[in-house]
Amino acid sequence: MSLLKDLSQRFGDAFEAAGIDRSAGLVVPSQRPELAQYQCNGALAAAKRAGRNPRDLAQAVLDGLTDRGIYASLDIAGPGFINITVTDEYLAGNAQAMEEDARCGIGAPDPKLKVIVDYGGPNMSKSMHVGHLRASIIGESLKRLFRVAGHEVDGDIHMGDWGMPIGQLIIELERHQPDLPYFDADFTGQYPEDSPVTLDDLSEMYPVVVDRCKNEPEEAERARQATFDLQNGRPGYLALWRHYHDVSVAEQKKDFAALGVEFDLWRGESTVHDRLAPLVDRLTEDGLAVESDGAIVVQVEKDSDKTEMPPLLLTRSDGSYLYSTTDLATLDQRVEEGYDLVLYVVDARQGLHFEQVFRAARLAGIAPEPVGMEHTAFGTVNGPDGTPFKTREGGVLRLADLMKIVTDAARARLDEAEIAQDYPDEERDRIARQVGLGALKFGDLSNHRTSNYIFDLDRFTSFEGKTGPYLQYGAVRIKSILRRAGEAGLTPGPIVAPTVDQERGLILRLLLLPEVIERAVDVRAPNVLTEYAYEVATDFNRFYEACHILREEDPIRQASWLSLVDLTLRVLTLLLDTLGIEVPERM
Repeated sequence: MSLLKDLSQRFGDAFEAAGIDRSAGLVVPSQRPELAQYQCNGALAAAKRAGRNPRDLAQAVLDGLTDRGIYASLDIAGPGFINITVTDEYLAGNAQAMEEDARCGIGAPDPKLKVIVDYGGPNMSKSMHVGHLRASIIGESLKRLFRVAGHEVDGDIHMGDWGMPIGQLIIELERHQPDLPYFDADFTGQYPEDSPVTLDDLSEMYPVVVDRCKNEPEEAERARQATFDLQNGRPGYLALWRHYHDVSVAEQKKDFAALGVEFDLWRGESTVHDRLAPLVDRLTEDGLAVESDGAIVVQVEKDSDKTEMPPLLLTRSDGSYLYSTTDLATLDQRVEEGYDLVLYVVDARQGLHFEQVFRAARLAGIAPEPVGMEHTAFGTVNGPDGTPFKTREGGVLRLADLMKIVTDAARARLDEAEIAQDYPDEERDRIARQVGLGALKFGDLSNHRTSNYIFDLDRFTSFEGKTGPYLQYGAVRIKSILRRAGEAGLTPGPIVAPTVDQERGLILRLLLLPEVIERAVDVRAPNVLTEYAYEVATDFNRFYEACHILREEDPIRQASWLSLVDLTLRVLTLLLDTLGIEVPERM
C-alpha cells in the first residue's frame, strides 16, 4: 500500500469513527509544502452536509486517529483543513518498502481491466510520415502505462486496408499495367507470388489517382466499382490486395521498430470483412439500420443534441462498405474477445465519427454499458508558422527522414557537449539514436495530448531543462554513481530516517509514484509522467549536491543513500520506459 493510501485509510477510519463517510479522509500532497507535507480537506464539505462545525469535526478526526507515533505534527488550519507532517522514520519505512517491491510500490488495479489500445492506424500504400507520429508515440505510451498500472493490455495497429484507397490503387495499377492477370476477370491460373509494386510505387500512385478521382467522375466510379468487387471477393483483386498489404506491412514494421513502437496485433479493417454483411443484416432485422436514398444508415441523433448529428453510414447505395462499418464490426469483435475498455488514439478531428460509432454500438447492444469506448484525441505537430509540420519544400515529411533529422541533431549536441567522444563509432551512433528519439518522444509527450505543439528541434535536443536528453543524461549519471560505488566495494543497505532536507524531499517525491501512475491512467495523459520524471530528476540533483554519497564516512547512511540512488534509477527508468524512451548504458 502506498504512503498516501495508508494515510487516507487511517484518516478514513477516523472520519468513520466520527460518524462521517470515510471517503472524506482522502489525504493528498500539501499545496503549501512550507506548512506541511500532506493535507486532508474532507472536514469542510463533510461538516456542511452533516450540519456540524468543520473545525470541531476536524478536531474529532484528529482525536480519533490511532498510532499517533507516525505523525511529526498535526494541526487544523482555516475552516477545518488538516495539515499533516509524518516522521522521518515513517518516510524511511515507506521508502524501504518501495525499494524492496519489484513494482516500486505500484499496487494492483481494482478492477483489473482487459484493455485494447487502437493506435498507429496507417493506411496501406503510404510511407509513414510525420502525421503518424503522435498516434504512434501517444498510443505506445498509453499501452505501456496501462501495463505498468497492472492491466491486461493489447496494442492494435488497425490499418486502413479495405476501403476506397485500395480500389483507387487497383485502377491506377491497371492504368499502368493492364495486362497483369489480376485484371482479367476470366483468369483461373495461379497469380504471381512476387508483388508487381513496391511501397514507393504505391506511395507515388496514390496521390495521383486520388487527384484524378476528385476531378474525373468516371474515374471515381471505376474506383468505387473496384472497391465493391474487392469487398465481394473478386479473386484477382484479392490477390493484388494481398501484395499491397504485404509490401506495406513489411515497410511499416521497419518504421515502427525504428521508432520503438511495438504492436501485439497487426489487424486491419480487412480482418472483420466476414462480419460486415451479417452485422448489417442483423441491424436491419432489428430495425436499427434503415434504408436512406439507397444507402443503409443508423440514426444516432439524440433529443439532447444541440447540433446536428448525422446518421452513421453502413453501406453506400452501391452496397459497398465504409470505415464506419468496419469500425463498428471491429468493436463487435473486440467486445466478443472480452475487452473491457477500448481506447482509440486518433486525431481530434475524427471526434464526430467516433461519437457516431459509439452511439450506434450502444443502440445495437454491440457494446453494453460496462464496456468503455473512448476517443483518446490528440492535436497536431506544427512547424514554426503554427501550421502542420512539413518539409522545407512544403511536402509531408517522411517518418524515416524525421528520425534521421533528430538523430543527426542529437549527435551534434553530443559533440557540442563533448559527451561520449572517446566511444567506438557504433556506440556513439546508438547513443545518438537513443537521445534523438528520446528528444522527439519527450518533446511530444510533455505536451498534453489534446494540445497542438510547435516542433522545436533545438529545444527538444537540449541537455538542459525539461527535455528527454536531460532525463536520459540524469539516469546515466545515476548509473555511473552506482557503478563507481560497486567498483569501490560499496553496496546499498536499509533506508534510514533522512536528516537532510534534500534527502527528505527526494523520498517524498519518490513515494508519489503510485498516485502519479494512477492519475496518468485516469486522465489518459502521458504528460503527467513527463512532469513527474523531471521533478524526480531535479530533486535527485539537489540530493546529490547536498549529500556526497561516495565520500560519506558513516557506512549506514552511505548504504542508505545508495539505496535511494538505486530506487531513483528504477523510478526514472520505469517512467522513461513507459514513455518509450531508452536510457543508454553510458554517455
